[in-house]
Amino acid sequence: MQPEFDLSSAAAALADTVAAIGDEQLDVRTPADLSVRAILEHVGGLAEAFRAAATKEAAGKSAAPEFDSAATLAPDWRTRIPAQVKALAEAWQESPAWQGDTEAGGVTMPAAITARVALDELVVHAWDLARATGCDVEVAESDLEVLLEFLQDTPPEGTPGLFGPVVPVGTGAPLLHRVLGLTGRDPFWIPKAR
Repeated sequence: MQPEFDLSSAAAALADTVAAIGDEQLDVRTPADLSVRAILEHVGGLAEAFRAAATKEAAGKSAAPEFDSAATLAPDWRTRIPAQVKALAEAWQESPAWQGDTEAGGVTMPAAITARVALDELVVHAWDLARATGCDVEVAESDLEVLLEFLQDTPPEGTPGLFGPVVPVGTGAPLLHRVLGLTGRDPFWIPKAR
């Protein structure tokens, strides 16, 4: 089975966003109601988890992710996280990654679904970080189309442990806004004044 889509653009967008974050922004709240620091720590963990899912290393070994609001971010985060998301994208460029089932976060699912979850994590957390820190993030329209199709049946109450309740946006809204709304994000979220 050939790869259905390429995660490289989403990984690069997230890496660029990470590179633009200043140390003084690490405690800023994100649209996910977690600090930038906690999202960065989560992204590092999920990048490794979804890379291992692509290579099938995770079978029987993965665990549900934890969000630690008091996360201690390793000092090498500026270089480690971009390298991790690049490795994730590269792993999903291999045909065997898309075959059969795989495991991530303690959940076994078809590999093609796992790749979509990985894409969602890359895109949504890049937006979370960019929105919280005042950066711009460019998301490929092709990635948004994959995610919109994947997320279109999200129940209004969201998916516990993954997404908050759907934030309604018009059907004519930009693709990014529609994807964000389906993941429980308000596309117009702005940081609270300090």
